[in-house]
Order: sequence, then structure tokens, then C-alpha cells
Amino acid sequence: MVISTIKRHGQAAAAALQFLTRIPVPLTVPFEPVTLARTVIYFPLAGVIIGAILAGVLGVLELFSPSMPSAVLLLIVWTALSGGLHLDGWMDTADGVLSHRSRERMLEIMKDSRVGAMGVIAAVLLLLFKFAVLAEWLGQEDGKHVVSLLAIVPIWSRWWMGAAIAGWPNARQGEGIGALFHLASLRQVTGGFVVAVLLTVICTTIDGFSLYETIVVLIGCVLLTWISGTLLAVWLSRKLGGLTGDTYGALNEAVEAVLLFAGLLAIHVI
Repeated sequence: MVISTIKRHGQAAAAALQFLTRIPVPLTVPFEPVTLARTVIYFPLAGVIIGAILAGVLGVLELFSPSMPSAVLLLIVWTALSGGLHLDGWMDTADGVLSHRSRERMLEIMKDSRVGAMGVIAAVLLLLFKFAVLAEWLGQEDGKHVVSLLAIVPIWSRWWMGAAIAGWPNARQGEGIGALFHLASLRQVTGGFVVAVLLTVICTTIDGFSLYETIVVLIGCVLLTWISGTLLAVWLSRKLGGLTGDTYGALNEAVEAVLLFAGLLAIHVI
């Protein structure tokens, strides 16, 4: 019984990495609804692995590279680790919802593999914003806690993807990537939340945060993720009649941008 449970959760964790990253995981996982619902628990794990790699890359770049080139290189690695999956969702979502067409036409536009003008504009603005924030982060004379904050951001943006999957209906009525996770529920989201909290505490502990600083980071991450994620998810759901795989990627990108900016502001305080 215990071995079977460990195996199921190991498969779910592997599936989360295979689904959300381009990190090779040499394990065959049954992509069935039950398994995929369980992967929601481990979305934050995929996030922290991405964050840890980014932190490692930053540690190397700090040895020889100025802040602005380092910010560009970090963005390249960040995007490559997910195969551009979430950025693609951001662009497709922008193309659809900013077209101001009917709901059905918006969904058709989002399915089109070609990127339109609004998608390009949205991607450029997002990447410029992330670049500016990262460059400012890396340009601080006192870079205290930058590495751990960089590792924490992907944890919460990916937890919110799971929360959005369980919290809003699928706009495509049984079609698309979102439909594969139709069994995900509050139970898995709660499990993912616990994992996100534990991983955040581990990151802050390793980086020498005080108990007070850790509590501030946790409260800030939870509130900012929930507020920004909910506002965008509600708006998208009203536009589209639910959420899609593309909007999950857009939500991830939006929450990351909010947390990055908040982290920059927090660096001046913590």
C-alpha cells in the first residue's frame, strides 16, 4: 500500500516536470486523468527546480557578467526551461481576448498556431518588463536574498496554474489541454499549496532569512499570487466562458511578473 502510494506520487511528480518543463525525466508516466489531477500537487516542485537552475545560472553570471547582459541571459534560460510553453500561452491569449471578437471567434484565434500583432506586442512588453526588473535586481549594490527570491517566484506562479485549473471551468467544453486535468480539485490544490509553502521555507532557510522575513515572504507570495491571479482569471473567464491551456500559461506569466516586481520592491525593505 505504501509502496503503491509512493509510486503514484512519484509518477505525478515526474509528470509535472515533463508537462511544465523541458527538463528530461527518463520515466514513462501514464498521462491519465487521475495521474494528471495528482500532478497539480507537484506543480510548485517543477517551479522550484526551474528557480534553482536560474539561481545557479545567476551565481555563475555574477562572477563575470554585468547586470544587463545577465538579465537577458537569465530570461533566455527561464524561457528555455519551459520550452516557451507559458510565453506561447500569453501570446495566444493576448491575440484572442484583445481581438474584441465574439467568444467563439476568440477561442478560434487562440487555437491558431500563428501569432498576431497583439500577441507580439504583449510578449515584447512582458519580456521588457521582466528584463527591467531583473536588471534592476542584479544591479543592486547589496544583492541580499536576490537568489532565493528568484527561486521562489516560479513556485507560486505554477501553484496558481493548478489553482486555476481546479477553480474555473474549461472554456473548450472537454477539448484542449485543460480538459486533461478535469479531475483536479481543491484537494490537489491544497496539497500543492502545502508543497509551495514548504519549498518557500526551505529556500528562505537556506538563504538565511529570519523567521520574520520568512513570514513576510510567505504572506506576500500568497496574497499577491491570489489577488493578481484571481483578477486575471475572472476577467479571462468572463471573456471566454472559462479558461484554456493558453490562459493557464498566461496566468503563470502574469503572476511571475507581479512577484518579480514585488520582490524588487521588497529587496529595498528586507
